[in-house]
Amino acid sequence: MNLSVGRTPVATHDSGDRVPAELSPRPYLHPVRTLAGTEVTEAFPDDHRHHLGVSVTLADVAGTSFWGGRTFTREHGSVMLDNHGRQEHLAWDDRSAGWTTELLSWVSPEGTELLREERTTRALPLDSTTWVLDLRSSLRNTSGRELGIGSPATNGRPGAGYGGVFWRAPIGDQPPTVTGPDGMSGEEALHGSRARWLALSSTTARGSVWTLLFLQPGPRTDPWFLRAKEYPGLCPAPAWDTRLDLAAGQTLELGLRTAVTEGPVSDHEALAKACAALV
Repeated sequence: MNLSVGRTPVATHDSGDRVPAELSPRPYLHPVRTLAGTEVTEAFPDDHRHHLGVSVTLADVAGTSFWGGRTFTREHGSVMLDNHGRQEHLAWDDRSAGWTTELLSWVSPEGTELLREERTTRALPLDSTTWVLDLRSSLRNTSGRELGIGSPATNGRPGAGYGGVFWRAPIGDQPPTVTGPDGMSGEEALHGSRARWLALSSTTARGSVWTLLFLQPGPRTDPWFLRAKEYPGLCPAPAWDTRLDLAAGQTLELGLRTAVTEGPVSDHEALAKACAALV
């Protein structure tokens, strides 16, 4: 199933049904493309097989991994455990060329539902070279008990607070340029920051330049988990360095809004304002 801007397909929705169990099966968007057709996501890369384009992930929900791959433990470091959950499709509440709302069940390895999710994804036109992907996730604790939500950072690995709406971009010949507001730049400056927005820009093997500008659309503002040198990927991290306790029946709201541009951007601040203003 494709998401489109006008008549231009810009993202493909994959159900995740064929994702191996050890990668935490889940639906994802890949490929996501610029309006000119340049791919700006990567799935199943050799460096991290559990990175799936644009997906909603949490590394530790009461011990269940919805991130995939190895789990960081205080006792043994990063090890493969039999703790992988899966996200199961329940229904489409809404589905059109530029807008989908999907209901999902987050299930533990034992088959118990821990979370019930409503995920809304929109493809919004901005201008002739830019469109905006707006993804909102509402996660309700349906387990009947309090759930502790964590990350490798909360389990003892500093700086590895990943989890949330995660975007894996393609690796180029050089690491992407990383830009933030107020003159901030570089992975070191923006990783762990609460910058209002941040941008990645890179060049494909064929010489096409792409730019992705990310911001957090809701009232919740989490620190950014960011990688650029090792691989290009990021997410707003709800369990950055402190476990989040989600009471039974409570809802966790996550989101990521991304301007997808063909070419370089001369004024990132103007693009951020235009992206934020879309309704």
